[in-house]
Amino acid sequence: MELECVKKMLEKGMERASVVDGLPWKFIEHLCMNGLQIHLMEPAHVLCSMNITPRLLNSNNSFHGGAAALLVDVVGAAVIPSPLTSGVSVEINVSYFDAAYLHEEIEIDARLLRFGKAVAVVSVEFRKKKSGKIFAQGRHTKYLALASKL
Repeated sequence: MELECVKKMLEKGMERASVVDGLPWKFIEHLCMNGLQIHLMEPAHVLCSMNITPRLLNSNNSFHGGAAALLVDVVGAAVIPSPLTSGVSVEINVSYFDAAYLHEEIEIDARLLRFGKAVAVVSVEFRKKKSGKIFAQGRHTKYLALASKL
């Protein structure tokens, strides 16, 4: 792809800046999490599901990786057991193994791997509900600001 084509593609977002700037605070969380159903919430474990709707699709008509990353962030943070620590994300990564498509029901399974004095680590699996097949897996590392006496 020529650099000029890449530049034009990236600058398309600037054309919509005034519209985007007028959106409500944290709208992206509402956009991605609307329809999320919690099935299990216990210490160090959250299991939820959702139906993939058109707003969650990328240009290939599959579940958008950015939506998956946001869910790793938000649902992953929900399993960290300390309400007194807001924390700061140190690392979020997502590995994609397969695609999920429009109207597929997916499960999001977040589990706490480590809760230390300064850091918490969470694993988040995305499964197709019908088959149980894992199609993405994320990890969220969070620095626990208050726990480390900042």
